Amino acid sequence: MARIAVIGAGMGALAAAARLAVAGHRVAVYERTDTYGGALRRFERDGFSFDTGPGLLPLPAVYRDLFVKTGKEPLEACVELVQVDPSSRHVFADGTAVSLPNASRAGVVAALDEALGAGAGERWGDFLVRAREAWDRTRRPLLEEPLWADWQVLAEREPYPAVPHKRLLRTRRAGTLAEVGAWELRDPRLTALLEGYALAYGLDPRTTPASAAVLPYMEHAFGTWYVRGGMRELARAVYERCLARRVEFHFGADVTAVREKDGRACGIELADGTAVEADFVVAGVAPGVLDGLTAGRGVRAEGEVPPQPAAASRLTVLLALRGARPEGTAHRTVVHAPDREAELAALSGTAAPDTQPTVTVLRPGDPRSAPEGHEAVSLTTVVPARPDGPHDALAERMIAAAERAVPGLRDRLLWQEVLTPADIAQATGAEGGAVPVPALAAAGGRLLHPSNGTRVPGLFTVGGWAHPGGGLPHAGMSGALVAGLIVEGPEFRGSQ
Repeated sequence: MARIAVIGAGMGALAAAARLAVAGHRVAVYERTDTYGGALRRFERDGFSFDTGPGLLPLPAVYRDLFVKTGKEPLEACVELVQVDPSSRHVFADGTAVSLPNASRAGVVAALDEALGAGAGERWGDFLVRAREAWDRTRRPLLEEPLWADWQVLAEREPYPAVPHKRLLRTRRAGTLAEVGAWELRDPRLTALLEGYALAYGLDPRTTPASAAVLPYMEHAFGTWYVRGGMRELARAVYERCLARRVEFHFGADVTAVREKDGRACGIELADGTAVEADFVVAGVAPGVLDGLTAGRGVRAEGEVPPQPAAASRLTVLLALRGARPEGTAHRTVVHAPDREAELAALSGTAAPDTQPTVTVLRPGDPRSAPEGHEAVSLTTVVPARPDGPHDALAERMIAAAERAVPGLRDRLLWQEVLTPADIAQATGAEGGAVPVPALAAAGGRLLHPSNGTRVPGLFTVGGWAHPGGGLPHAGMSGALVAGLIVEGPEFRGSQ
């Protein structure tokens, strides 16, 4: 039985802790804040309740597997999973709107044809077929296996397939999402639909590799899910599973260093000077934090993937509305920006941030989210990862955009709260409130993440800033990978 110290109580760290504990190890989690869940937090006021992190769950199989492997009760016995239908509603710049059924190719094709014109659905359906090919080529190395030692293969090869060009009698391979939209979708609204998946992580579709096609494919193939009572309930369930497996938790425990002996991690040191001995250390913290814990040595192994570009953050506006949610309202509506070029310029800091952004509107319709006869609505947009900025002005523009999805919004408004990148930084420790992106192939490896093993033997990394990257499914898989590497050793090759 090994002693394992886990730094942080984010979702990846919790997943690793539960798996390691059930394998017979003694696991203790040290979290600097007063609660668990990382970005999966909840804001409550006057009987209203809001998720302040991810609002929906793609690929729930990752957490189903976690619960199967760590106890007798399945995930569905611990939380109520609800498949969201429609998966999303989209309001485009020209005023066109379309609701997309959940996990139904035929339904999506029919909805797009009806809303955007004949042929639109077929083009999107053909794109999903190619996206599936990219998914099949990258699913294991990017989600289910430790990062390959020859990761350059993933960096150099674009897994998104080449497409025959009828007029030119040849094939051409899209290198970016923007090229996929221009060459294959050929409709600005379909392009906006596609590019929105990259923009949600602050990625510029003009430079994001075509392999990002796996993001809409995951949602299409595995559905979009909500946890009744809010996504925070998922964090609660994983935390309680850890407690059931006798994982120890120490909240308000600020780790200041990873201790080493004979070139190997041997424990941690807390801010009060307490030294904790451990045979393994699992760090679920952002890269800058980990660098500080390792005395600036860095933890990337030789030949490791290159540093990632600066990540973006999110601005969230929480709205308490009088009046109940109308029957048939979509859980999620994406109101697309009227000027994508201006939006990208504002996000990159090359233009004044006064443009109308793309806004995601979440209206759960969950009786537990608001007093009877009222509604809790959250608005989210992507912003640069820095704590300052014109957040109040942007929040007003977000509300203006949301009125296209929530008629009469301002007349129903009781109060609002604005959550900035500084709030994300406080919850997660990430500099500027940055939000990690999922690992993607191609693009020279700049969207791959550091491997879970480090150059310090006995020290492993977990969570969104480690392989396989950001997003709830990826965080859960990072926990599985770290547990496998510790239990089985470096020969571990992932789930079969």
